[in-house]
Amino acid sequence: MQLAAYFFWGCSIFLASGYNSFSKSMETMGKKQYQVQHGSCSYTFLLPETENCRSSTSYVSNAVQRDAPLDYDDSVQRLQLLENIMENNTQWLMKVLNQTTRLELQLLEHSLSTNKLERQISDQTNEITKLQEKNSFLEKRVLEMEDKHTLQLKSIKDEKDQLQVLVARQNSIIEELEKQLVTATVNNSVLQKQQHDLMETVHNLLTMISTPNSKNNFIAKEEQISFKDCAEAFKSGLTTSGLYTLTVPNTVQEKKAYCDMETGGGGWTVIQRREDGSVDFHRTWKEYKMGFGDPAGEYWLGNEFVSQLTNQKRYVLKIHLKDWEGNEAYSLYDHFSLASEEQKYRIYLKGLTGTAGKISSISQPGNDFSTKDADNDKCICKCSQMLTGGWWFDACGPSNLNGMYYPLRQNNNKFNGIKWYYWKGSGYSLKATTMMIRPADF
Repeated sequence: MQLAAYFFWGCSIFLASGYNSFSKSMETMGKKQYQVQHGSCSYTFLLPETENCRSSTSYVSNAVQRDAPLDYDDSVQRLQLLENIMENNTQWLMKVLNQTTRLELQLLEHSLSTNKLERQISDQTNEITKLQEKNSFLEKRVLEMEDKHTLQLKSIKDEKDQLQVLVARQNSIIEELEKQLVTATVNNSVLQKQQHDLMETVHNLLTMISTPNSKNNFIAKEEQISFKDCAEAFKSGLTTSGLYTLTVPNTVQEKKAYCDMETGGGGWTVIQRREDGSVDFHRTWKEYKMGFGDPAGEYWLGNEFVSQLTNQKRYVLKIHLKDWEGNEAYSLYDHFSLASEEQKYRIYLKGLTGTAGKISSISQPGNDFSTKDADNDKCICKCSQMLTGGWWFDACGPSNLNGMYYPLRQNNNKFNGIKWYYWKGSGYSLKATTMMIRPADF
């Protein structure tokens, strides 16, 4: 029995210190091994041989025979104690087995989780590798594009510098040509005016000599009488087209104007006329304000006069156009007026009819008047300087009847010419234009 107790104690040592060392020590003592398989673990138990147990029993029996009353009770108590110990050890062993099983399950779960985590890490590593490769490719492409754009910007900058030099050179040439043109135009205008005055004088003298009591002689004398506008002259009985003297409203100043007494019933005051390019229309603000040119030929009546006249009562505006192919067209506005100089002679138009386009080539709503020295348009560029002439430009707009005059076969693709977009397009320069007004109640 002492040997059995030693076995269970030795079993606990075996569990604690390892199977190999315990097995070797027990083999030398003649013990039998019993192996129990539990899950993935195996457990070995060592028990004494039968003979040894018998001898021990004999020994206990002899001892009992020698001292039966005392030793037997003592042996029983020892046996009981050993059984208790063995039962405790058995319970402890079962707990160890259960704990081991739980640990194995936890270890297995941990192993599975570890494998899953490793797979996830591997997948993420692959994704990161792919992203890094893609990022490297994109960085390379960006660098290539930056290099390409840098070269393009340099090329554009070089072209811009060359164009600026060319534009500066052309501006200098244009300025010189403009000066020469102005000088030539002034000389030409003076000569034409002198020639016209001389011819008119000769004509009047011949008329007076040939028919001293005729109606024409009466008209020539009456033309020296001042009228508010040509409609007033027409109603007074003067029905012949020609030059008349008009009084500037609210002043005693007089202006010469051409009166059309035939078109559409007559009574029209001509405020602009282009017919041969004899007058330069690329003028200053002051010149367009006061008027310029020859009323018998090409001229501009004057913004100030027209503004004051059209603000007294309602006027209509008729624009008559001619092209180089012999065609004619017109645009008629039922209501026309110009604002004051403080409002930059802004134009107001309503009620378009006519054959020169269903859409008004003068942009609506009204635009301010611009000249080469007074930029009032809606473009960052200076339309008057770019297109020449004074006009109610919008963003350079679809019309400019005061542009550069171009002769036949030079009048196409001229964007700074005399244009009326909704009749002939943007690049066609017209042959002749006439702007005339009369009271709406005429």
